[in-house]
Amino acid sequence: MLLKKPGTKEIALGGIMLALSVLVLYMASMVPTGRLSLYALSSFFVSVIVMESGIKAGWLFYTASSLLSLLLIPDKLGLLPYFLFFGLYGLIKYYLEKISNRVAEYLLKFVYFNLCLLLAWLLIKEVFLALVELPISIRLIVIALQVVFFIYDWVYSLVIQAYRDRIRKILK
Repeated sequence: MLLKKPGTKEIALGGIMLALSVLVLYMASMVPTGRLSLYALSSFFVSVIVMESGIKAGWLFYTASSLLSLLLIPDKLGLLPYFLFFGLYGLIKYYLEKISNRVAEYLLKFVYFNLCLLLAWLLIKEVFLALVELPISIRLIVIALQVVFFIYDWVYSLVIQAYRDRIRKILK
């Protein structure tokens, strides 16, 4: 099976998206608040690459953005949300939205999210929470995060649709 060679336009778009992704991740490592918004923003660049160049290019972009960020951004720990969830979500979303059963699609999205949440909890618990007592119940936090994830996925879909309907036409 032969792989299609990327054209100049695809390479240029990949380079621009890669630069924007690393820039947004760098900003997330520097600002004291709003980090989750910046991580969410960084996740959209993967989807643009998937829409313009295909899923293989999306995986390559995720790998390149992760490695370049690791090399350029001093706060390595701050990159974990991108490596473990936000950077991958555009790729996972691509595969899961191919499922014709909407209930199964959302169930698998929440399974993915909760596995990431569990991994994050285990990391946080081992590294930080041995020293700190949580002021509210972990159950309330998990429930709130389920709602936040649902909204994130919905907004993600809206951004993808806006890109397809408006921005893509401008770029062509």
